[in-house]
Amino acid sequence: MGRELAERFPVAAETFAEADAALSFPLSKLCFEGPEEDLRLTENTQPAIMAVSVAAARVLAQHRIAPALAAGHSLGEWSAHVVAGTLSFADALRAVKARGAAMQKAVPAGEGAMAAVLALDAAQVVEACEEAARETGLVVQAANLNSPNQTVISGAAAAVEKAAALCKAKGARRTVMLPVSAPFHCALMQPAQEEVARVLVGLTMHDPRIPVAANVTGSLVTTPDAARDALIRQVTGAVRWVDCMTALKGAGANLFIEVGPGKVLCGLLKQIDSELKSLNVEDAASLEKTLAELP
Repeated sequence: MGRELAERFPVAAETFAEADAALSFPLSKLCFEGPEEDLRLTENTQPAIMAVSVAAARVLAQHRIAPALAAGHSLGEWSAHVVAGTLSFADALRAVKARGAAMQKAVPAGEGAMAAVLALDAAQVVEACEEAARETGLVVQAANLNSPNQTVISGAAAAVEKAAALCKAKGARRTVMLPVSAPFHCALMQPAQEEVARVLVGLTMHDPRIPVAANVTGSLVTTPDAARDALIRQVTGAVRWVDCMTALKGAGANLFIEVGPGKVLCGLLKQIDSELKSLNVEDAASLEKTLAELP
């Protein structure tokens, strides 16, 4: 991922070179060539996705397309703060690599799980998680409030399985166990949250040039202290993506451009508000299509 951008646009190539230097590691080679099993390690996945996202945003900036507002889903909130100038790219890369390693370490492999619940009201998903937690004595929480049609739950494997079954009983159209390496955005991530707090305290953070939606509250942050607090609390807190998109719309956003690999967020936005226009940039073809559709 990202190789075509680097080959076509010098600013993208410079972004990947900056990432390699910041991490003292050939992240660009891993992005462009794999191997996939190494790329899937959380401590590599997180800086890799950030590098592609920031490269795409910088290519857009060279085409005089700059955001008035920003948001990012989970890891993407960090990338949003890089684009907003809250954090330097190099500092953010090193921080998310540490974040990924801490998340992987927080829960032994196989003990945690996540599942997507489709077509069930979020309040009922929360109820199912509370019931499952009481019955099993284990952690399970609503982790990603992605759209009116999709909520992801996270926690101890047995509790997630129980909550998923309860969601089905409550009328969910489908539940899908997700192929994840750890149960993100739940209380089991507390050790990782403490590590992220330690890392962030040591970083210089600036006033965001543009407001950034905070996953954990769904509201816009405009100060370094609020940004730091949101990034820390996000590790164990739910990603309130519906609220984030509602906040951006409320602040005047009517055109959304997703940067980075894939276009999952474009799909979620259609479920949240089908009247809002979304485009994406992950390679040269998607860039050309997006530029052609801009007013």
